Amino acid sequence: MIKSRICDILGIKYPVFQGGMAWVADADLAAAVSNAGGLGIIAGMNMNGEQLRAEIKKVRAKTDKPFGVNVMLMSPYTPEVAEVIIEENVPVVTTGAGNPLAYIKKWLDAGVKVIPVVASVALAKMVAKRGATAVVAEGGESGGHIGEAHTLPLVPQVVDAVDIPVIAAGGIADGRGMAAALMLGAEGVQMGTAFLVAKECNVHQTYKDRVIKAGDADTVVNGRKVGHPARALKNPFTRSFSDLENGANVTDEEIMAYGTGALRRAVQDGDWETGSFLCGQIAGLIKEERSCQEIVERIVAETETILKSAAARCE
Repeated sequence: MIKSRICDILGIKYPVFQGGMAWVADADLAAAVSNAGGLGIIAGMNMNGEQLRAEIKKVRAKTDKPFGVNVMLMSPYTPEVAEVIIEENVPVVTTGAGNPLAYIKKWLDAGVKVIPVVASVALAKMVAKRGATAVVAEGGESGGHIGEAHTLPLVPQVVDAVDIPVIAAGGIADGRGMAAALMLGAEGVQMGTAFLVAKECNVHQTYKDRVIKAGDADTVVNGRKVGHPARALKNPFTRSFSDLENGANVTDEEIMAYGTGALRRAVQDGDWETGSFLCGQIAGLIKEERSCQEIVERIVAETETILKSAAARCE
């Protein structure tokens, strides 16, 4: 069975994390992944403290397994969310969209395992020095907000730079990707796009259908001009966003305002014209809806088979 020290640290069966996707990763999805043996994660996104508290209670009603909360650090509610995480004894926190240094000690002192998502060696070293439990090294192949480095070069450099476990993310959806991540030195993987089409995922059916239909060249990155690059499926919204972003005399505020609400429209309404369908490049490998149990168990089984086959070829 595929196992690493992150399993013992977090008390999970398999080293498989579900990404904390904004507007997507709710209590239903997080509980299903945790029940499958991975680490399910609630997306804190722009929830205030009490909204997050309610979602934590929902996930606890559905599973007795470890779970996490992803904190989007650019949210104005981050200070109160940070306190709710402590008050509710959340086992694990992952962080994104900012620097978590202001909160790491407070969480660690409360017994919370802190696992920042990092897109560079510099940030990985910084959070490791402050006591982070592990890091998720996320490459630019991922859906949603991304950094410049890609998974293949980023993961081994982060592994070499820190002594804590490294979880690989970006471009992973099957056993081949997980086996590759382990060979790069990672001790687990995080997947987002693969769980978008999970049966327990509550996104609009149009979102799932578009991910399943997508090929290798069907995503694009917008938002570089305003410093918030994000990968999504190509659609009328991304084309309009690109035109606006590259237009003359357009302010950053106008660009950001244009994107407001687009992800919600995709997730809740399935609005293909004006929604932002965040999605990773790995979508071309995703062909059908499956339960979280099937997704987790299949990737682990495939990884075991691939690694054994590779070892046999080297004899």
